Amino acid sequence: MDKKRGIPLPEVTFATLVLSINTSALVHLGEMNSPESGEKKKDLTMAQHAIDTLAMLQEKTRGNLTDDEKSLLEHIIFDLRLKYVKASGK
Repeated sequence: MDKKRGIPLPEVTFATLVLSINTSALVHLGEMNSPESGEKKKDLTMAQHAIDTLAMLQEKTRGNLTDDEKSLLEHIIFDLRLKYVKASGK
């Protein structure tokens, strides 16, 4: 539990880590409001960093994930890469 806010925190799992980085990428792609400002704002450099972080996790965990974890990671990376291309106008 987050003692400052009294909010229960999610269980720490590989999936919650991946989803957290995904959320960060979506904020930086301007797909979601920033938790700090409440506004949608693009920062493609930070979006690319989050996507690269997920790709690094994919490489470093190859052969050690469950089928569900592997599928989640593959789908999120694919989706974020498409959104990045769209956001960057490439």
